[in-house]
Amino acid sequence: MSTPPRTRLARTVLLRLGTALLVLLCTATVSFFLVRLSGDPVKQLLPPDATAHQEGVLRASLGLDRPLFTQYLDFLGGLPRLDFGNSLVYDQPVRHILAERLPATLELACAALVVTLIIAIPAGIFAAMRRGRGSDRAVMTGVLLGQSTPPFWVGILLILVFAVGLHALPASGYGTFANLVLPAVTLAVYSVAVVARLLRSSLIDVLSSDHIRTARAKGFGPVKVVLTHGLRNASLPVVTVIGLEVGSLLGGAILTERVFSWPGVGQLTIEAISNRDFPLVQATVLFFAATFVVVNLLVDLSYSFLDPRVRTSR
Repeated sequence: MSTPPRTRLARTVLLRLGTALLVLLCTATVSFFLVRLSGDPVKQLLPPDATAHQEGVLRASLGLDRPLFTQYLDFLGGLPRLDFGNSLVYDQPVRHILAERLPATLELACAALVVTLIIAIPAGIFAAMRRGRGSDRAVMTGVLLGQSTPPFWVGILLILVFAVGLHALPASGYGTFANLVLPAVTLAVYSVAVVARLLRSSLIDVLSSDHIRTARAKGFGPVKVVLTHGLRNASLPVVTVIGLEVGSLLGGAILTERVFSWPGVGQLTIEAISNRDFPLVQATVLFFAATFVVVNLLVDLSYSFLDPRVRTSR
């Protein structure tokens, strides 16, 4: 007797959730111990002429004088409540600092994702329909350049052209649509290349299948064949990559936010690392890890709705 589909889906969700929690626990553990190899934050917080007594008093007030394993258990105990402790530099709860910076990062990542989809999907479809022609080669050349160019270099180049040269857009800042354009384009360049290249390759494979030849024999035009019959069948690997790119956009925002002085979590991460702010570094690392885990889980579950073969195999 076969297992009901809903039972299989519930089992799959529980298994994925268990795996996700294990990944986050491992990430929290590794980040906790590795960040402490960067040095003593007390020496960075105090002036160079501070006495040993002053260092001891500050270390005790920050809770850094306790055994390392005790600090680790306290850190794990606060995670279910999203309590990451207080920042060593800002002397505020870490979750409040993250909450202040998170909207800027989400805004930048969402804008970059919109730019990615607007450019990559039409480019991939166009290249697949014009396979082997000059326009296809032109698109693929642009894709290759996008995958080969470091995002921070793209950002600097865009600043030189549009901010310094043309005075059309601001080089940095936050709060207006004009401030968002250059960082979003910079962050989206690599993702556009990845999605467009994969969509082209997937569509070429689908367009050579039997059901596409049948649709053409029925008199459907090339555009309708691609959009109605080809795109959905080619979407499964593309959705996977788009899901991964969402995590990459958030993670890649670290350098982009630095270049454009964007006040998001990426900029906060660099500041925390520079200041040896242990609780803040641990929280930002967990934020990026949780983003990847949640997005991968949602992408995995979306397979059931995109491909009936996946739904019936579970």
